[in-house]
Amino acid sequence: MNVGIGAGPRSGVAASDVRDGYGPGRTAVRPGAMLRALHTEWTKLRTLPGTWWLVVAIVVLTAAVGALTTGAIDTDQCRTHESCGEDVVKLSLTGTWVGQTAVAVLAVLAVSGEYATGTIRTTLTAMPRRGRVLAAKAAVLAAVTAAAGTAAVLASVAAGRYLLLDGGFTRAHGYRPLSLADGPTARAAFGTVLYLVLIALLSAGVTWLLRDTAGALTAVLALLYVFPVLASLVSDDKWMERLNEIGPASAGMAVQTTVDVASAPIGPWAGLGVLTLWAAGWLALGATALLRRDA
Repeated sequence: MNVGIGAGPRSGVAASDVRDGYGPGRTAVRPGAMLRALHTEWTKLRTLPGTWWLVVAIVVLTAAVGALTTGAIDTDQCRTHESCGEDVVKLSLTGTWVGQTAVAVLAVLAVSGEYATGTIRTTLTAMPRRGRVLAAKAAVLAAVTAAAGTAAVLASVAAGRYLLLDGGFTRAHGYRPLSLADGPTARAAFGTVLYLVLIALLSAGVTWLLRDTAGALTAVLALLYVFPVLASLVSDDKWMERLNEIGPASAGMAVQTTVDVASAPIGPWAGLGVLTLWAAGWLALGATALLRRDA
């Protein structure tokens, strides 16, 4: 049997497929193949210019805006002495609205950078199974975003706890100090980290589809902010509620609600479910584009 240099057996199976555990009668992928893909994507992300600045921006922007928000209110503004009716957990996590922009930029650049420089061809030559490339990059993006999001949420809750107490939000006014031991607070904190991860995946999906940094970033930011803006402009309460229910950001942010949950446009986990559908839809479109188009 003749085997050319860099070629597989006469059956037409590529050499890379044989190395990865494929071939006649072999369909399983060696675990090492996915591990190599994950290591490659991690190397590319950590060496991408601006990655670490964006990771820092996710933490700093989220925590700083949350601290500014909680530090700007006090119990002197309460209508009654007993309670202000404020959702202090949601207030402490307000910075997520700004921090998500840094998440979107990180995800868009992680995908579009390869198309801009042409290195996507090298990637797909080294790892011809495109589904594996997509899964590895998505997993690495999700892990980095989860780490940054966790740090941002912990910093926001810690700052909020101190600033709210300083503003008079004490047990005397019907408020317990912010604590992750409290069920609703823990749910809001954990849900916020999941929210940021889903924003990263949504952004990656959009970028795989559009393959252009400016276009993808514009599309992602429009998806995140147009729905809340429209909801604030319409005068009809029914349409306002509907826009908040279907918008990826406005629905997803419902996971932060801990006060009057029943009266919110959408429930905490249901809202995060809506965002999950948005992220899954865009990832599916992005995957289809990656699998069917030339690099």
